[in-house]
Amino acid sequence: MSTGLLLQYIVVALIVLISAWVVLKKQFPGTVRKARGAIALGLIKPQRATWLQALGRRIAPPATGSGGACGGCDSCGPTQPKQH
Repeated sequence: MSTGLLLQYIVVALIVLISAWVVLKKQFPGTVRKARGAIALGLIKPQRATWLQALGRRIAPPATGSGGACGGCDSCGPTQPKQH
């Protein structure tokens, strides 16, 4: 296999992975949040290397002050009435 073809396959695979991640974040935000939390908890254990702990802290989902009902983006508060 030529180097150009291999590079093309790698680029296409990266594009597919990125687009799948975007769809997951938009359609299943609670699942993505739980998965990120589980991965981060596995990485930040004290016996892990410091670079793995740093990666775990970076992967961890941001803390939220209130627990949304769906575990999603927490933007489902009361809506403002429409002005006529």
